[in-house]
Amino acid sequence: MVAALMLGMALAALDATIVSTAVPQIVGDLGGLSVFSWLFAGYLLAVTVTLPVYGRLSDTHGRKPVLIAGIVLFLAGSLLCAAAWDMPSLIAFRIVQGLGGGALQGTVQTIAADLYPLRERPRIQARLSSVWAASAVAGPALGGLLAGYAHWRLIFLINLPVGLLALWLVARHLVEPARTAPERPEAEPARTAPERPETPPARVDWPGALAIFATGALLLTALVQGGTAWPWLSAPSLGLLGAAALAAAVTVAVERRAAEPIIPGWVWRRRTIAAVNLALGALGLLMVAPTVFLPTYAQSVLGLGPVAAGFVLSAMTLTWPVSAALSSRVYTRIGFRRTAIIGMTCSTAVLLAFPLLPYPGAPWQPTLIMLLLGGCLGLFQLPLIVGVQSTVPWSERGTTTASVLFCRQVGQSLGAALFGAVANAVLGSHLTEAGPARGGLDDPAAALTPRAVDAAVEYVFLGAAAAGALAVLVLLTLAPRRFPVLPEDRAAAPPPEPAVPVEDLEP
Repeated sequence: MVAALMLGMALAALDATIVSTAVPQIVGDLGGLSVFSWLFAGYLLAVTVTLPVYGRLSDTHGRKPVLIAGIVLFLAGSLLCAAAWDMPSLIAFRIVQGLGGGALQGTVQTIAADLYPLRERPRIQARLSSVWAASAVAGPALGGLLAGYAHWRLIFLINLPVGLLALWLVARHLVEPARTAPERPEAEPARTAPERPETPPARVDWPGALAIFATGALLLTALVQGGTAWPWLSAPSLGLLGAAALAAAVTVAVERRAAEPIIPGWVWRRRTIAAVNLALGALGLLMVAPTVFLPTYAQSVLGLGPVAAGFVLSAMTLTWPVSAALSSRVYTRIGFRRTAIIGMTCSTAVLLAFPLLPYPGAPWQPTLIMLLLGGCLGLFQLPLIVGVQSTVPWSERGTTTASVLFCRQVGQSLGAALFGAVANAVLGSHLTEAGPARGGLDDPAAALTPRAVDAAVEYVFLGAAAAGALAVLVLLTLAPRRFPVLPEDRAAAPPPEPAVPVEDLEP
């Protein structure tokens, strides 16, 4: 079953990295240079807004049908992408892919929590993290090879054999326990496992799903286009942001009246889940600095090629899964909250070290920072995900997991817009000081460009450190000192495992 989960995760992980290196070939073949960024923004939008929908559906209809539907939809989107005839059609089909990708990301994480007891989850989650690490290294190289020596359409067709194998393994080997009725306690759940009656027929909150999608579409459009297609303070930006705020208000009103809301109110009323959601949102914000801006720094400031710049970033993905796998030895002794606080405190210190690097410096210096950052973040993210999953029964686990991933995705989207604006402002300020170019890019401006990039990335990393400090503050002030861990739910993880005493997990 682990192989099936890893293959399912590989579909989403590879897709996140393999497309980027083929953009020049795609634009050269289909055109649409002015809108190509929507190849990524459209996919991200679909994944982000469907995460809570699939989480709720997996709690009411079961994990297996949701995962199978997600794989089928993702493969259908991949096949359509390979057949795209222009850029608008490719963007539309990428959105179809994203509709399936939302099911893959959230449901795979939930199934891992269902099938494996608490002490084994770090090992399983580390394997899933290793899929992202391998994809971060192999994806860009594979995409470049296929686009350069074969055809860019193959980067979508390569999903088919992987997805079909995952589909067969899930359909054949995944056996779910009986579903349970979702519960709606107003406060933290008790430390004893509740009884689990059979699930009554559930209704899908389609109005709420559509309202969430509309809110996300308006907000992401404003963030992606603002500062590029039009100024931030222009009528289009302000109009889209105002419409997003109005749609968010409508979403809240719809969800409060829904019998089975997509995002239940208890997700935010429980201190543990709310704290983890906000902390993972700060993580999404923080991650924009290394993933988006470090490759540019490596090429513009250090003079590395695209492949070498990718390897500087991939250093983080090497230590992250190792640290995550070992995190259980820490949180079983000092608790989930303290482990996460230590991990993010160290991450903040590492991020603050980046602006202290010499100019232009050597490639090993940012590589070392990425190695340290990955090790620190492994101690932060996994204990929070495992911990929050352990505080809810089976009937609420899908919704809880999806809400955590949803907040991380939203943080990433906000971070891309916020740090992009910061970087553009710093670059503009430095390049303006160089004066107008004479006969093209004159020598002073040419010499200043790496300096400008270096200064911009330094400010971005300072912003990322501030996001890390915010995550620590949230955990210190909002999260309970001890997560209210439920005993192992025997019906949710066959074969039966002995219950894990709470005091052995949260000292």
